Amino acid sequence: MKRIGLLTSGGDASGMNAAIRAVTRTAASMGMTTIGFQHGYDGLVTNTWTELNARAVSGILELGGTMLKSARSELFRTPEGRRQAALVVQQNQLDGMVIIGGNGSQTGGYLLGQLGIPVVGVASTIDNDLYGFDYTIGFDTAVNVAIDAIDRIRDAAESHDRVFVVEVMGRDNGSIALEAAIATGADIVLTPELPFSIPELITHLRDDVMAQKKHHIIVMAEGAGHAEELARYINANLPVECRATVLGYVQRGGSPTRFDRILASTSGEAAVVALTEGRSSIVAGTRSGHIVLQDTLEAVTRRNLLKPELVELLKRVSI
Repeated sequence: MKRIGLLTSGGDASGMNAAIRAVTRTAASMGMTTIGFQHGYDGLVTNTWTELNARAVSGILELGGTMLKSARSELFRTPEGRRQAALVVQQNQLDGMVIIGGNGSQTGGYLLGQLGIPVVGVASTIDNDLYGFDYTIGFDTAVNVAIDAIDRIRDAAESHDRVFVVEVMGRDNGSIALEAAIATGADIVLTPELPFSIPELITHLRDDVMAQKKHHIIVMAEGAGHAEELARYINANLPVECRATVLGYVQRGGSPTRFDRILASTSGEAAVVALTEGRSSIVAGTRSGHIVLQDTLEAVTRRNLLKPELVELLKRVSI
């Protein structure tokens, strides 16, 4: 194996640059050249790339975002686009591809693999929704951003006796909401996985107000509803002042945490090693404190559940 391709795709996640660095430098240490395609699968289809070496990836470990840029490619969604991407791989004499990204990106990698291209993924998404992994690159940083914001919002809630509904990202996975809620001592957490009733929530808040508890923090995963709608409903049904805060894209940026830097580095290295061993249609990530290689199709089609021990902890401490 002499030459590999690399791209980042889908939503950016802090730690992607660290993964790019690890892939490039691991390949270089094994005598291989790495080329990085720009703007995800669009760059692969259009053959837009730059050669990467140890110097090119110097100084990016601590940076958020991705130096290769990212995009969601409409071209690659078509069979013709995927065939063109495979042709580009062959024209550039690449022995394999490393795909850094989340569910959609790894699905793309699987489809590319079906065309005979060796592909190994690196699990990277703040949503933490790839099956088979405890954590994906960017998740820890996103949770820490949410924790910092909720801690600050609590100061305002206590000062003004207000209820705050804080909406966090995660698509249809409630991991960010769950872990941020536990870490900040939020009063209520709403996720797609945990059933809840708005009337019961109102009753719970009303009981707290009657008991003279006048400030609350509600953490809501974006897949569980909309913070602004819930805030309006609370204001209309309770004698409290409720405000909504949607954290949004601030969770995807910023310097990665120690955990994400190390996870990205170890996963990137494992992906390159796996390619040299002839492996394909797998994704590198972490489980039980170790780097594992998960079947790609399983990773993207099976549901990554909330950690049951954290759900149980939430029930015990959120009273």
